[in-house]
Amino acid sequence: MDSPAHAPLDEKTLLRKARWGNHAAFAELYRLHASAVHTLAYRLTSNTAAAEDITQDTFLKMLQFLNGIRDDAPLRPWLKKVAANTAIDRLRKERRFSSSEDENQLIAAAPAQAQDVEMSHLLQRLEPSVRMVVWLHEMEGWTHAELGTRFG
Repeated sequence: MDSPAHAPLDEKTLLRKARWGNHAAFAELYRLHASAVHTLAYRLTSNTAAAEDITQDTFLKMLQFLNGIRDDAPLRPWLKKVAANTAIDRLRKERRFSSSEDENQLIAAAPAQAQDVEMSHLLQRLEPSVRMVVWLHEMEGWTHAELGTRFG
C-alpha cells in the first residue's frame, strides 16, 4: 500500500535533514519538542520570560551541536538536559528569584486538584535552587551524583 505523500518524518530523518541545512526539518524538530522544553524551563524558573529565553537558548545550542547529537538516542532527553543546565546557569548568573506574579501564574495554571495545588504552593515556597534540585530529581530523574556534579 502506498504511504501518504506528506507522511510525518521520524526524528532521526529530521535530525539528518537539519544537519544538511534543511530549515523545515529543524522547524519540525522545534515544533515537536519546544513545548516540553518550555514546560521544564518554566517549572524550574517559575518565570515566563526566563522560560522563553531558556527554550530559545536550548534550540540555539541544538543548532550549534547538530553534528554531535547521537542518531541512536531520542532527542528530547538531550534537549531537557540542556534546558535544565541553562536554567541552572541563569539562576547562578542572576541571583534574582521569581516574582510573586509569576508564582501566581504557575499556581493558576496548575490543575485544580487540591493535592496538585498544594504541591505547587510547597514548591514555590522553596528557594529557586532547592526547587530546581527537587524537580530535577523527582520529576526528571536526575541522580544524586548528577545533581551533585552540576550544583557543586
